[in-house]
Amino acid sequence: MFSIDEDAPVVVRLSTVIDAPMERVWALHADVDSWAEWNADVDEAKLDGPLLPGNSFRWKTHGLDITSTVKEVVPGERIVWGGPANGIEGVHVWTFERTGSRVTVRTEESWSGSVVDTAADELGQALHESLTAWLAALKARAEQTG
Repeated sequence: MFSIDEDAPVVVRLSTVIDAPMERVWALHADVDSWAEWNADVDEAKLDGPLLPGNSFRWKTHGLDITSTVKEVVPGERIVWGGPANGIEGVHVWTFERTGSRVTVRTEESWSGSVVDTAADELGQALHESLTAWLAALKARAEQTG
C-alpha cells in the first residue's frame, strides 16, 4: 500500500463528509477526464487508458502542466497517484469511507524536492488551499440532485 512521504517538507491532510451515495462520489473522482467540468482549479485532465496502476494522466492546474502516475486503485475505497512536476515530487492519497448514506473523503498529499525546501511555507499554504477547494468542489457536485 502506497502512502505519502511523512518526512516531506510539505504534508497536508484534509477531509470532508459528502451527503451523497458512494457510487456517485467515486464516479466523479475516478473520472479524471471530467475533473475540469466540476473543479474550477483544473483546466484540463486526460487519463491515458483506464484508471489502473501504472497508467498516467496529464492535467493542468494553477498554471502547471502535470503528469501523474496512478500508483494504486481500490475501487470505491482508495486511489493514489504521484510524480514529479516543476521540481516537486508529489504523492497524493485519497480514501473514501461509507458512513451510512454519506461518504467521508480524506485526502493527504506530500511534496518534497529542492523547490519545496526553499519555499515550504508558501507551497504548503498553496497546497492546503488547493485541496480545500478540490474537496469543496467534489462535495458540491456530488450533492447536486438531478
